[in-house]
Formats: sequence, structure tokens, C-alpha cells
Amino acid sequence: MEQITSSLAPPRAPTANKAGPPASSQAGAGSIAKRLGNELMTLMASLYIYFAHNELNQILADVLNPRSPFPKSDSNLFDWAGTIEGASGTVYSGLTFKLSIYFPPNYPYVAPVINFETPCFHPNVDINSGAICLDILQDKWSAVYSVQTILISLQSLLGEPNNASPLNPDAASLWNNQEAFKTQLLRCYRPVKDEHSA
Repeated sequence: MEQITSSLAPPRAPTANKAGPPASSQAGAGSIAKRLGNELMTLMASLYIYFAHNELNQILADVLNPRSPFPKSDSNLFDWAGTIEGASGTVYSGLTFKLSIYFPPNYPYVAPVINFETPCFHPNVDINSGAICLDILQDKWSAVYSVQTILISLQSLLGEPNNASPLNPDAASLWNNQEAFKTQLLRCYRPVKDEHSA
């Protein structure tokens, strides 16, 4: 699976300075916009491959279809929205969650800010703010991570929480009782509305 997703990613040139963003903020903003544009093109190319190659449909369905990140408007490449679906075989199976994704001006040297907009009862998600406790969005961040990498990690986190550092202690305490956990999850969950159906 990793070979498929890594082969879809565009080659990245090695960076000489991992310490921080470029000195010129105008040049930095241009390079950030260029990278976000490249990531968007990579995601779109990934979706094209999904639909174009029938023999890969089964493999790529779990990898590409559940996530749909795109800029909220053409005028702001830094503010995105996305969705992820709960992985099959987990209590989140069949549920879709809307995310907000904000890229700071010093991206990719700093992780994007990602929050659940759909209420998500999970040990590593704040049920009120939607804040996420995920190492790659904090101290394990690397400039080589892409939006696709982040969303795959978030989908994985849904089924495999880190109960050692919960943002939601109530969810962490219920995790081992999956039936009770699912009941509470469904109490909090609000289905994502299809914006195109209105």
C-alpha cells in the first residue's frame, strides 16, 4: 500500500535548511502556494488514477476515495476543507467526518492546523473544539509530509488511538468497551451534509 501512495507523490528536492522558513516572506508565500498547488495536483492526479485504472479500483478505494481535501475557495490556497471516512472494521466504519485544514505562512516547516468540524468522539480528539492530538501534527512533524500523508494518518488514528495521551479522557476510558464506545460515538456524531444536494 505504501508503495502505491509513495509512487503517486511528486519527487521532492532536498532542502538545505530544515531550521526554518526562507528569509523573504514574499518569496516564502510564493513557494508555499506553489507547494500547496503541487499537492492539490497530486491529489487530483491520484483521483484520476483511481477512476482510470479499473484493475486498481479495489486497492485504491481504501487509499484515495475516503479523503477529499481541497481549498475552500480559489482565492485562498491556505484554507482547505476535507473529509475522511472511518476505516472498515472499526467503530467509525460508515461514518464521514469533515475537517478544516489551515496552512500557516511558514508551511511546510510548520504543520498545518487541522480540526474536526464534525463532532468526533475519540480519545485523541477534543469533542468541543475538534483539536487533534497526533504526533505528526506536533513534535514529529516533517516538511516531507503531504496532505495525503496526514489524512491517511488521521484515518488510521480513528481505529488505533493513543490512549496514553488522551484529549478526551471519557473516550479513552470507554475505548476497551467497543459497544459502549460506539453508543457514545453515535450520540455525538452529526452526519456530514452534502453541499451539492441543496
